[in-house]
Amino acid sequence: MHDDRAARRFGLGMMLLFWVLLIGSGTWWFQNHLEERRNPNAHLVRASDSGEPVRLKRNAGGHFVATGRINGEPVEFMIDTGASYVAVSEALADQLGLEVGASAWFQTATGRSRGHLTTLDEVALGGLSAQQVRGAINPGMSPDLALLGMSFLNHFDIQIRGEEMILSLPPR
Repeated sequence: MHDDRAARRFGLGMMLLFWVLLIGSGTWWFQNHLEERRNPNAHLVRASDSGEPVRLKRNAGGHFVATGRINGEPVEFMIDTGASYVAVSEALADQLGLEVGASAWFQTATGRSRGHLTTLDEVALGGLSAQQVRGAINPGMSPDLALLGMSFLNHFDIQIRGEEMILSLPPR
């Protein structure tokens, strides 16, 4: 009788462990799947400065989102050919230790906002990088996303074909 209870408890414990592992691994897989749909270009943060063309895929929302670097620190970018500068939030500017420059007004998708100009020592995306890039510190931006604007993109040739954007060094 005592062995029967122990076996039943062991069986229940194994069943509980099975369900915990199944739910945990399912949650992990689903979270990774959602992240891949939101930022299909996150792997670019690990690329070295090779000068090779960068191929970006659109995310599930139709935007080009990629993880790159500002001054060596990983940053998630939304590529925005309509933005004049590489724009960051005040929180991200503080985190990156950016110098606050002249005050300026910016026209954004949500209206006019007052922020500051700055200079980014280096901006990198995949194997491409640019130094001394003009930037904007915009207090109304999401703290965890930066806009990769034309102050960086103008250094490269841009091709958009369907679901792909290719950035490459201009011909010399």
